[in-house]
Amino acid sequence: MSKEPLLSVRNLRKEFLTGSGGALKKRGHILAVDNISFDIARGETLGLVGESGCGKTTTGRLILRLVEPTSGAVTFDGTDILALPPAEMRALRKRMQIVFQDPFGALNPRMTVGELIVEPLVVHDVGDPVSRERKLRGLLDRVGLSMWQAARFPHEMSGGQRQRVCIARALALDPAFLVLDEAVSALDVSVQAQTLNLLVDLRRDLGLTYLFISHDLGVVHHISDRVAVMYLGQIVEIGTRKAIFEAPTHPYTQALLSSVPSAKKGRKSFFTIKGDVPSPANPPPGCRFHTRCPIAEARCRTDPPQLRMLDDGRQVSCHLAGTPQPATGSPP
Repeated sequence: MSKEPLLSVRNLRKEFLTGSGGALKKRGHILAVDNISFDIARGETLGLVGESGCGKTTTGRLILRLVEPTSGAVTFDGTDILALPPAEMRALRKRMQIVFQDPFGALNPRMTVGELIVEPLVVHDVGDPVSRERKLRGLLDRVGLSMWQAARFPHEMSGGQRQRVCIARALALDPAFLVLDEAVSALDVSVQAQTLNLLVDLRRDLGLTYLFISHDLGVVHHISDRVAVMYLGQIVEIGTRKAIFEAPTHPYTQALLSSVPSAKKGRKSFFTIKGDVPSPANPPPGCRFHTRCPIAEARCRTDPPQLRMLDDGRQVSCHLAGTPQPATGSPP
């Protein structure tokens, strides 16, 4: 695998305004994504994990400019995509696609499977009817569907089949990069495994690069090369799959892994996370996790930690990273 980044994100930030701003109402803001940075190498899968509402999905949409960032930079294959005018961004979209969480909601119920998969080719004026049908046959075969299913409508297919249609549709324009936004979370466990294996095979065969967004750590462990952990709009730890799952450093990462049921005897447990996630409209000062952290010190409540590199190559945002930490306990 090449180490050259296909995607580079620097200081990405998104602030949503709330309220109407009328005479009797003050406008507020929610900082959904707060100054995050990471790279994804060509052919790599970066897993992005965290609790619901931490900013994972917003991050994926910001990268594709489905939502416009407040500030920051996103560079794709050497191109600053945030600086592109609409016409050039439209052309670049052929190389950057997304698979959404809900396959039924992502598909037009009035269109057949064949029409849905071919639509990107029509929109971008790629090929003619003959070549598009040939492409359709190849895509259906690649995702494990048959040509006779092209005449079906989405409601006539199972959840797993619909997600395969969404994957085929995303592949229609031969992209280099896919954002997979909770792409298997709505599927049964057995269907999840089939879809994950399909995604692994597609990455290998087509040389794809993935940003895999999920709250399911088991799924992330199966498919990811590296893992980035988000909490309240910020990335708190990034490292290899082995480093994150076998020796997590940030207390929040430790808490997430401790919350996953396991049949393995003797697995190390850190602590059970307690309390609610603070409101993104009013995040706590200092380290945002300090209100739920069992090892927080006075400086954690006032000084925001910065993402820094440790000796093993991972990056972590914690004042106490690299210092001895208790193996058990609970937040105060």
